[in-house]
Amino acid sequence: SCWPARRRRPVDPSKIATSPAPASLMLSFLPAPLIGLIASLLLGLNSLFWVPILLLVAMLKLILPFQAVRRRLDPILVRIAEAWIVCNSGWMALTQNATWDVQGIAGLDAGGWYLVNCNHQTWADILVLQHLLTRRIPLLKFFLKRQLLWVPVMGLAWWALDFPFMRRHSEDVLSRHPELRAKDQAATRLACEKFALIPTSVMNFCEGTRFTALKHQRQQSPYRHLLKPKAGGIALAMNVMADKFQAILDVTIVYPDGAPDFWEFLCGRMKRVRVRVQTLPVPTELARADYARDPAVREAFQQWLQRIWQDKDRQITDLLDAR
Repeated sequence: SCWPARRRRPVDPSKIATSPAPASLMLSFLPAPLIGLIASLLLGLNSLFWVPILLLVAMLKLILPFQAVRRRLDPILVRIAEAWIVCNSGWMALTQNATWDVQGIAGLDAGGWYLVNCNHQTWADILVLQHLLTRRIPLLKFFLKRQLLWVPVMGLAWWALDFPFMRRHSEDVLSRHPELRAKDQAATRLACEKFALIPTSVMNFCEGTRFTALKHQRQQSPYRHLLKPKAGGIALAMNVMADKFQAILDVTIVYPDGAPDFWEFLCGRMKRVRVRVQTLPVPTELARADYARDPAVREAFQQWLQRIWQDKDRQITDLLDAR
């Protein structure tokens, strides 16, 4: 099974493939909307249980803003968040009658630092990533739109865990107000400096938004299954934590029957998911260079990311064609 465990078990390092857990058959006879309501209720109860505990510990960190205190409390906050995720995997086992085909997650280091990069199609991507990677690598920390800070309950949880909230501006706005770019960079740098205190996995969706056919058309993306990648966020994270990251995890998620939206996922309508994780070396010569001020570095970094995106696009085609 690829359900998260506290200790990694010996597995074939080349492949992990799982079928629906027997427990998932318990609710599969119910109508999909009823399964969705049950899953929503369990997700809500799980969040209402763990988030107040998380906030109590976070308040201590806010009241005592010393690095020595942070070093002691941050691991506790991470354990609480991991418990919340493991409980989410529990209700997923009850409601998801899906076949999981996963490769590349064996042999990862739960005590290291990773930069995780993934294609993005649906909110379900986040639950898939958390389900597969929790306790195999450190807790995933996402770069979030600032508006998400106001999401009930979860916004406070993300704040407590030091998830960075970014103000995302269009290129048109940035061209008229270049000082906004500097503010975003300063916020990213501050967040990454916090991440350096304890083992962390920095999660980045390079597309910047969920893939849709309309966005793909508007962008005139050169990729068949992907939007154009944005290099700025990943470049800055890599620059700040170049000496911490031990590897880049390039994750590709494919839903052969179509990417479910969040409600469809809760209703158990995700039938198959294929995930491939490739461990890549950190390009230290790029990571330590000045992406913000050196046009040659920007060009080299963008070419490096585009090569990864080309490989990912071909991989998605292969995974969709596989039966």
